[in-house]
Amino acid sequence: MKYSGMPSVMWSLFVSSFEKALTDVFRIRDEEAKRISKQAKAEYRRIIESLPEFEKGDRFKMNIVSCAMFAGFCRQFRPLPDVKDLTEFYKQGMMNRKMKLFCKVSGLKKFSKRDRQGMAATAKFRAADRNPYSWNMEYLPYEDGSGYEARFTKCGICTLMKELGLKNAIPAMCRLDYTMAEAGGVCDFVRKYTLASGGPYCDCGYRKKR
Repeated sequence: MKYSGMPSVMWSLFVSSFEKALTDVFRIRDEEAKRISKQAKAEYRRIIESLPEFEKGDRFKMNIVSCAMFAGFCRQFRPLPDVKDLTEFYKQGMMNRKMKLFCKVSGLKKFSKRDRQGMAATAKFRAADRNPYSWNMEYLPYEDGSGYEARFTKCGICTLMKELGLKNAIPAMCRLDYTMAEAGGVCDFVRKYTLASGGPYCDCGYRKKR
């Protein structure tokens, strides 16, 4: 995958919030946070350039790019912090003002005809059959019309983080699903299993708020 394009833009959008999260969560001084950030960027770029290009129409490219960004920072820690601190670090790093706005705008389209058609098309696409760093999912509308479940049987984050020796950090990323749904403001996120914890699949349920 080329660093130019989405990966470069993503770094520019989130580097400041990740640096601030270093100081807020781990009490790292500003100068040290900038040094860590510089090293994390080099690792992030190395990870990005080791990945295959995603197919046109694969909606999960942004997911793997954000994973690579998080991994770039995680690989600067010796030892790796506990998952509670990593969860807060990733949340603060990703949920800056632009991301909150993105979630809010996306929430306005949630459960629309276009949204449901997009989910169905993604389920048929089965990108992970051809790219181990992408995702396979099933689209399962709730019978009562209250929303739907996206059930993932292949997860690019799990593949990449395990290869990088960061398996214990995966749950910190999984937790952001709840945060993003809350920021969208139109649905409650529900989950029973994750592949990262040994479950048969990752169930991402979106139920309309009453």
